[in-house]
Amino acid sequence: MAEPITGGCQCGAVRYRCEGFGRASICHCRMCQKAFGAFYGPLVTGKGLVWTRGEPSWFQSSNKVRRGFCAQCGTPLAYDWGGEVEVSIGSLDNPELTPPVVQVNPADKLSFVDGLHALPTVNTADSPQGTAFMAGIENRQHPDRDTAVWPPADGDAI
Repeated sequence: MAEPITGGCQCGAVRYRCEGFGRASICHCRMCQKAFGAFYGPLVTGKGLVWTRGEPSWFQSSNKVRRGFCAQCGTPLAYDWGGEVEVSIGSLDNPELTPPVVQVNPADKLSFVDGLHALPTVNTADSPQGTAFMAGIENRQHPDRDTAVWPPADGDAI
């Protein structure tokens, strides 16, 4: 049996499950840029999408599209254009399952996007300050798996 396809927001208030995927894309339109707070919106059709904990809040971003997000933490979760709902690839518990296969709305693509891969990489572990900063982080995000209860009781392992 295949592993279930699950995902959700970073606080755990909204969780979902899909039976499979449709086409994975990155959308360059200005509405996706703003909705994701990013250079583009990575989306994949969620076949058989079911909300398993909570439900997203919705914003009608145009006359044809509404966007689902977690009202608690703001995570972008869904894109509903009136057909099959798409989910944000980054909200999947395993985003590696659906690499984008197409880019859409190239007219709005930001001029620097195609050069991002050539930027220098800085590893925070390469400096004492970065290592100390990372060592002091306590992750409060929901884990990349379904949980019976969220948030966990004090003292429970995540």
